[in-house]
Amino acid sequence: MQFEVFTLLPEVFPPYLESSILQRARQNGLIETRIHNIRDWARDKHHTTDDMPYGGGGGMVMKPEPVFDALESVLGPDPDCPVILLTPQGRVFTQAVARELSAHARLGLICGRYEGFDERIRSLASDEISVGDYVLTGGELPALIVIDAVTRLLPGALGDPTGAQDDSHASGLLEYPHYTRPPEYRGLRVPEILLSGDHAKIEQWRREQSLLRTLQRRPDLLKKIDLTEKEKAFIEDRKSKIKNES
Repeated sequence: MQFEVFTLLPEVFPPYLESSILQRARQNGLIETRIHNIRDWARDKHHTTDDMPYGGGGGMVMKPEPVFDALESVLGPDPDCPVILLTPQGRVFTQAVARELSAHARLGLICGRYEGFDERIRSLASDEISVGDYVLTGGELPALIVIDAVTRLLPGALGDPTGAQDDSHASGLLEYPHYTRPPEYRGLRVPEILLSGDHAKIEQWRREQSLLRTLQRRPDLLKKIDLTEKEKAFIEDRKSKIKNES
């Protein structure tokens, strides 16, 4: 997969892209991340990319010309390449959206800066994505979040081929708890079931722990997934116990 990132701060990206899973994915040819400095398409000698907003108000606004020129120069007429504008006004980024984007061979990501961008820049985007209901200084961190989440879903990106399947939100539930050596630390023991070697019972325990953790921390998620009758009974039993304990 090829990521085409358009930004005013290209220096933000290399430290993260050259680390861990993303670095291995790039080295193995699974992804290519091309970072384009929008200033390179500015039309004056000062490489100006912002200006005062019409109608007054605080802050500066990203000019349309450099962004239009950058995207047209790099992407050209590519109808199969989604162009995503990172903005708090976009649809919320979820695991389902990451999975949707992972089906494409190429993605364009536009990172905003300043007070905002000229409204005409929206016409370049086929999609708008927000990483949450809060405001950041620019679109660079959201772009990295999208790249990271999408890359994890590509076959071969993770050492464990089933790793992405067990992540929180991958199945609609929060992930079960993990343990490693030593079996006891400061009086805290690893659950005996994980030391039993009984893989069927371990899988059942993990599923129940995912259900329980989701019930305790994000009960809203349980409304969005299909549960078996046995799992529904498990949830109702835990609800009763939680209610009695409170």
